[in-house]
Amino acid sequence: MKNFQVISEKENKLFSRKEIEAEVGAEVTPRLVEMNKLLSEKFSVLPENIRIKKIAGKFGSKTFAISANIYNSKEDLKKTEVFSKKEIEKMKQKVEKVKEDEKTEVAVEKVEEKKEKVN
Repeated sequence: MKNFQVISEKENKLFSRKEIEAEVGAEVTPRLVEMNKLLSEKFSVLPENIRIKKIAGKFGSKTFAISANIYNSKEDLKKTEVFSKKEIEKMKQKVEKVKEDEKTEVAVEKVEEKKEKVN
């Protein structure tokens, strides 16, 4: 990404967020993940507290306008933003994966304890 520039930054205390308007120069339309990472580094916040509303480009131009909201916490984001069914399913899958990983870790620990008792 070249030429990242913050155009406006408004503090919205009612919704506990910063409303950001920025412009970025790039050869192709920047991905949400790339912009999320860039904004999290620029504003020193966690990527999960950022909601990118839109990335808009003008025909023939290599500059893109970015609109994003940066929340103080993940809870503030969940209370304020509306999520699509697809996003809700994705969040549920992440939670299920974390639970499965925890179960696997517990099972591995139990097996290791049994091995220690046997030895």
